[in-house]
Amino acid sequence: MNTASSPPPDEAMIIRVLQTSKAEAAAGRQRESDLLLARVAEQAPHHPAVLNELGVRMMNRGSPEQAHALFLRATTGDPRHPALWANLASSLKALGRRPEELDAIEKALELEPRHLSALLQKGAYLEDAGDNRNAARAYQNALACMPAGVEPPATAREALARARALVDSDLVALQNALDAPLAAVRAEHGTARERRVDACLDILMGKRSAFVSRPTWMYFPELPAIEFFERTEFPWLDPIEAASDEIRAELLQVMVADREGLQPYIDFPASMPLDQFRELNRSRRWSAYFLWNQSEAVAGHIARCPTTARVLEAAPRCRIAARAPTAFFSILDANTRIPPHVGITNTRVTVHLPLVIPPGCGFRVGATTREWVPGQAWVFDDTIEHEAWNLSDTPRAIVIFDAWNPFLSDAERALIKTATEIYVTYYGLPADSTR
Repeated sequence: MNTASSPPPDEAMIIRVLQTSKAEAAAGRQRESDLLLARVAEQAPHHPAVLNELGVRMMNRGSPEQAHALFLRATTGDPRHPALWANLASSLKALGRRPEELDAIEKALELEPRHLSALLQKGAYLEDAGDNRNAARAYQNALACMPAGVEPPATAREALARARALVDSDLVALQNALDAPLAAVRAEHGTARERRVDACLDILMGKRSAFVSRPTWMYFPELPAIEFFERTEFPWLDPIEAASDEIRAELLQVMVADREGLQPYIDFPASMPLDQFRELNRSRRWSAYFLWNQSEAVAGHIARCPTTARVLEAAPRCRIAARAPTAFFSILDANTRIPPHVGITNTRVTVHLPLVIPPGCGFRVGATTREWVPGQAWVFDDTIEHEAWNLSDTPRAIVIFDAWNPFLSDAERALIKTATEIYVTYYGLPADSTR
């Protein structure tokens, strides 16, 4: 008579049955789910994943003592799995064994410092202990684990909402603690605000995100990543702004007499990965009327816009063969967005001179959003993520041109110019390949 027992199930089969059991439970077929779990528990009674699932079922049925025994066996069998320690902590909390609960949470976080459940558990533990400040810090770490735009797991939504509420309350308290001392320091130094300090503290307190320079082509190290430069640093913009009425008149004349000169600003070949620009590629919804394009002067356009050309020529623009300067009227159609993107190199900065700005237009660089004011220029680093929008029913028009980054020395500018020209020649690149 053959009395040989069946071979134990392999790992893949155990996990597959457990997943099927969970799916049955999620579909409301609890009896079928329990039968599958009982069957695999009979075949693999010491498997940590099986013990863990049995423990979860016991917790759901209000039996934390039995759940604890199962989770303890699971962590003994597999002490390297953070979720098992987090579940053990849950059973210890239900049993009122708080010191042991914290030990289990810390073991989970030693294995995976960004384990969402364990971070939420640590925040709740500290909150229950009356330590709201450190609870908020733990909750901040938990919230940071959630990628933007990703829906949190259903099992964590309530805990995450509680975490967010405590973090928000704590940040208000922290701001209140900072206000008077910082105001005293500002008064001592005779300053109402310090832009960089304010940005630093906003990032520290989660009021804004940190954005860095991420050029698509050439990155120059050790240049400050400044979203919007201080206008006072560019006195050469004064005559350009002073001529804004004449520049606007030249633009309006172009819109009447030379609309054929407008071309899609985004004009990539079909073989190029388009990513976020797919909708705007070869579209006149974002069009350009170039005076200079990748160093090439457009003589006919310059002849139509003599004032614009004259004042731009006086600016400290980059002059690199087949690459710079570039200057153009930028027309953004009604109800059109330019998606978030970055420029090619931080060795240059980008200037906007607003001309025709209907309501509902805006511009974001990094964490800073501004509205254009006709005739008032600004300078920004276009290698920091930026986007623009026109939510009105009429087109928006500005002048865009590039200039050298003011933090480059004359020697650095000359070296970058030479290196770029050699690079372009070496690879035989077309004029618009690095725009």
